[in-house]
Amino acid sequence: MSDALERAVPVFKLYGETQHWPTPDLLHCELIRERSGPHDWHIPPHRHADLMHLLYIRRGEGELHLEGVGHPIAGPNVLVVPAMVIHGFDFERDTDGYAITLSRPLIGELAERLGSRGQTFFQAAHFPLADQPEAAAIDTLVTQLHAEYRYPAAGREPMLHAMIQALAVLVARRGERRRIHQLPNRDKGYAHLVRYQTLVERHYREQPSVASLADRLGITGTYLNTLCQRLAGASAQRLLHERVMLEAKRLLTYTRMTVSQVANALGFSEPAYFTRFFKRHTGLSPKAFRQRQQ
Repeated sequence: MSDALERAVPVFKLYGETQHWPTPDLLHCELIRERSGPHDWHIPPHRHADLMHLLYIRRGEGELHLEGVGHPIAGPNVLVVPAMVIHGFDFERDTDGYAITLSRPLIGELAERLGSRGQTFFQAAHFPLADQPEAAAIDTLVTQLHAEYRYPAAGREPMLHAMIQALAVLVARRGERRRIHQLPNRDKGYAHLVRYQTLVERHYREQPSVASLADRLGITGTYLNTLCQRLAGASAQRLLHERVMLEAKRLLTYTRMTVSQVANALGFSEPAYFTRFFKRHTGLSPKAFRQRQQ
């Protein structure tokens, strides 16, 4: 794919959204009709810099577009769309199913826990489930996960975590038996971006500079920033700040840590600096954000 065409493909958080990841959770779950219905069941080609999709099609037919190639799909089916893969969908009207979007920290954790089976989540594929041993369990798990996500209750975060781990294992088992589609290897630019995102995940609590992370990659900060803008639609600094903000929101939502403790956990030298940083990105102080989540 040419650089010009690649740059023309929009980079979204969720389809149609270019702002910050909209939730302190590490995953987002919705009915396919909630996202696709308002768009006449057609989602044009786009990509995500640091998110992946797991789609479960219970009933209905359609076409999955991967890097410009169409793939007919019919339920029951599980679709895996990794980060940075250009994809789009055309669903039959009233398709019944769910779209689960995973953030990069969760993708990395699941891949590490699954070992070699974790490669299932780094290669685009779709897996028909008719007459497969995982079919009933996947249907039950996805339904329960959506209910837990939609109607929060005590212990919500560990419950969601347990469910997505179980679902990942089932999808990986199915993936081991049949891979419908596998993308070719990406160029070095994508490899640099993936390595940068990995470094961000490991070191964001240390308040690293973009220059220091670029140096670890053996490239200049300018080149790294160019890659991030081209492939992720955001500067290297913004990607780093988004990861810090995600963790800040999670700590403010799911722990009783004080604002000072959160600031310290994220490597800020002073709580006041953290408060200014947080307010610049959200328009709210950490205290006001926490009150909204309660």
